[in-house]
Amino acid sequence: MSAVLSRPAPHDTDPITATGLRLNPHPQRQDWFEDEAPRSLQAERLHRQQRLAAAFRIFARYGFDQGLAGHITARDPELTDHFWVNPFGLHFSRIKVSDLLLVNARGEIAVGRGPLNRAAFAIHAAIHEARPDVVAAAHTHSLYGKAWASLGRKLDPLTQDGCAFYEDHGLFEDFNGVVYETDEGFRIAEALGQRKGVILKNHGILTAGPTVEAAAWWYIALDNACHTQLLAEAAGTPQPIPHEMATLTHQQVGRAAGAARAFDALYQGLVEAEPEVLL
Repeated sequence: MSAVLSRPAPHDTDPITATGLRLNPHPQRQDWFEDEAPRSLQAERLHRQQRLAAAFRIFARYGFDQGLAGHITARDPELTDHFWVNPFGLHFSRIKVSDLLLVNARGEIAVGRGPLNRAAFAIHAAIHEARPDVVAAAHTHSLYGKAWASLGRKLDPLTQDGCAFYEDHGLFEDFNGVVYETDEGFRIAEALGQRKGVILKNHGILTAGPTVEAAAWWYIALDNACHTQLLAEAAGTPQPIPHEMATLTHQQVGRAAGAARAFDALYQGLVEAEPEVLL
């Protein structure tokens, strides 16, 4: 679980207002969360598995669960050329930690019981190989991501939230049907580059990040940005944020730590409502 802000126990010497409100005797500013302690390899693997299984269920809540399409992967912290992924055909809303597959660089299942979505392997194996910094990548056929992808262009910086992706998402224009070959996966990885997201023309959207939490939250946020621009353009002529301010805002709202905390807020509610996800 993520770090929890500590609240000191009240003491008889704490100042009390006239209405009985007990105050902290030494008030301090704390504008961000405490850093998490490093985890062992085994603990880090479990952390990634739990967040990954929960991410699927959270995606189902957002409606990112159409048919058999969609996959999120998490690099194993010990076997770094292996990644964890959902089995083909199991609905996102039912996935548990024990359902996850560990897949090697040849597309073979090292842990778990398949089948494996071949498109998931073709796309994600290439991204994990091309981007050693990427722990997780997410791709589904979300409604607004698909709709925006059909336009074949990048998003504009229309809102504060959308600036998380300003000059930080790519465009893959070479649609060739379902991605079954890793060579096309590598072309997608090239279009992604060092950015956090990529729009796959006539296909959908994909995000990647240094944690499962960041990749999953950025997918939710990128689909939301697509939805926002579709609505804005349908209503009139949007007015983009100027380059200098969009760049500054990207630095403020586009960080992986913030994305992880946003995901954690969803994770806590999901686990409380559906604790079996951790089994």
